[in-house]
Amino acid sequence: MVDFFVSFFHTISELGAVVLLPIVIALLGLFFRMKIGPAIKSGLMVGIGFQGLVLALNLLMSTISPIIAHYEAMGSGFTTIDVGFAAIGGAAWSIPVVVFCIPVIILINILLIKLKIVKVINIDVWNFIHFMIPGALAIALFDSILIGVIVTISLSIITLFCAQWVAPKWEEYFGLEGTTCTTLAFVSFIYPLGLFINKVIDCIPGLNKLEINMSKIESKLGIFGDPTFIGIFVGAFLGILTGQNISTILIICMGFAAVMILIPRMVGIMMEGVTPIGNAATAFIKKHIDKDSKFYIGMDIALGLGDPACITVTAMTIPFVIAFAFIIPNMTFFPLGLLAQVCYLTPMIVLASKGNVFRSTVCSIICMFFVCYFANLFAPEATQMMKYAGLDLFTHNPNAMVTDGGHFGWNPGSILVSLIHRFMELFA
Repeated sequence: MVDFFVSFFHTISELGAVVLLPIVIALLGLFFRMKIGPAIKSGLMVGIGFQGLVLALNLLMSTISPIIAHYEAMGSGFTTIDVGFAAIGGAAWSIPVVVFCIPVIILINILLIKLKIVKVINIDVWNFIHFMIPGALAIALFDSILIGVIVTISLSIITLFCAQWVAPKWEEYFGLEGTTCTTLAFVSFIYPLGLFINKVIDCIPGLNKLEINMSKIESKLGIFGDPTFIGIFVGAFLGILTGQNISTILIICMGFAAVMILIPRMVGIMMEGVTPIGNAATAFIKKHIDKDSKFYIGMDIALGLGDPACITVTAMTIPFVIAFAFIIPNMTFFPLGLLAQVCYLTPMIVLASKGNVFRSTVCSIICMFFVCYFANLFAPEATQMMKYAGLDLFTHNPNAMVTDGGHFGWNPGSILVSLIHRFMELFA
């Protein structure tokens, strides 16, 4: 029976968010008493929008590949492999105890809503890996199933409170009515860090008066302030900076221009599916649980990528992330996998900076410095977890070191578990 459930959840996880999201959305619609047709359509629209978003992000990575290659060729001696979030997430899914926390997390969420303690329904099942990875890490480091379960479930509860705190600002700035972000790393770490950096900037004369936002750029520059032209300018800047030939620069320019337009459109399609679910959820909760309170649907951070400032800040941050591979002392990995994840950090940074592109870029660069630093620092812990999960890589190279720039760089659960383990070893 245990093997059956583990196999079931593992199979579901392998479908990925593109398939998992429509299923979860449709089932949620039926739960909230939507008719079967509209419920299925809502699920499909979210899935289609998310698939389009993935394609647009893949285009972004393809666009910047010549830039990455330029910087990667400058260095050597990187001994740690950046395996990316998919491999780390897969490792967490392979540990049965952590997988069995999923239904518990869902039940606790429902109970907290019923008790009127939280007003967030977390439907972002795919990103439960943000709880599961630290839980799996705790099991690997402390050899304790109980600690792993406590870590996993505690992080899921913390996320609900953080998502509720962020929700009013999230829906107001991004225009995503009735939603919030329930991606742990960004609501509990990146957003507070962004707020703190903004407070520091407020204390610096001159910089505290500098305000650059997308609407101001567009109003000052006219058509040249349009997101399409901004994408072209950013692409040209990066292409010239890395010494690309003219044809490659033109391709990079068109890639950035396309991404600036496509990502907001894909988020719009996702919202076509989310909005009916949000309306149904609100009606259901007001009727059966609390007629006065407002509730939020917890979604992936990707929903915030529709803001043009996010892609602009992402493009400006990427060269600095590459530079950190050569600047940070004792850096052992080139952040190849992390470069594909920079865009996910920027929505909360832009939100914390209230759309100020200058502040957002400064915050993003500083945040990514810490992300790279932590991912490098905790590579031994990441390696120990992956060995515990039985990653095939170690059968070919037992001495290999791995990390993930995301989950060991910005996931507060993984960072805290690793730090506690270091202190315990230090005083043992």
